[in-house]
Amino acid sequence: MDLPTGHELSEFANALIHSRQNVLPRRLDEPGPSPQQLQEILGAAAAAPDHGRLMPWRFVIVPTARRERLAEVFGQALVDRDPNASLAQIDNAREKAHRAPFLMLAIVRLAGGEVRASKAPERDAHHPEATEATEATEAEVSDAERFVSFGCAIQNIVLSAHAAGFGTGLTSGQAMASPRLRALFGLGENEQAVCCINIGTVTRHKPVRLRPAVSDYVSELD
Repeated sequence: MDLPTGHELSEFANALIHSRQNVLPRRLDEPGPSPQQLQEILGAAAAAPDHGRLMPWRFVIVPTARRERLAEVFGQALVDRDPNASLAQIDNAREKAHRAPFLMLAIVRLAGGEVRASKAPERDAHHPEATEATEATEAEVSDAERFVSFGCAIQNIVLSAHAAGFGTGLTSGQAMASPRLRALFGLGENEQAVCCINIGTVTRHKPVRLRPAVSDYVSELD
């Protein structure tokens, strides 16, 4: 398949970016991505900017057969925060685990934890300084930079899903910090659960959101 170039590529990228919207999970239904589509969607994360090639993120898919475990954690996390929560509120918290056809947890790995081996390609054995530079870079990558890479990986995933014809929604909340959720997903000391990524077929579209003008968020240094 020939890829668009130049003006065609620019038009496609702009249309993809500006037409994507966050979709509430309750507006997502079957079908979700096929296994092949899912591999392509998730593979887009690897194209994110990644200083030091740390890949400071991981994603954990929650298949349908495991949703009840997540639902239980959502419900218990609410009770931990509010012992007076009503049964209706607990049921609503639990339901969040069952809404979208595809759901996974997005986790960022912050500085201070174990640094995994770099994904850099093999280097010339006669130039060991190249490897030394990579190791130094890994140690220097700040949490701010890790969050930037993490956010770009998520953006690539949702744009890829949008290009494949699916709707996506990012959902978070206080349950992300729950010890119960951390235990369920086996989070490391320096890992942080940030949001759930929901993917499915949109059942009801909402009006296109008016985007801010560039002048609202871009200025020049005086």
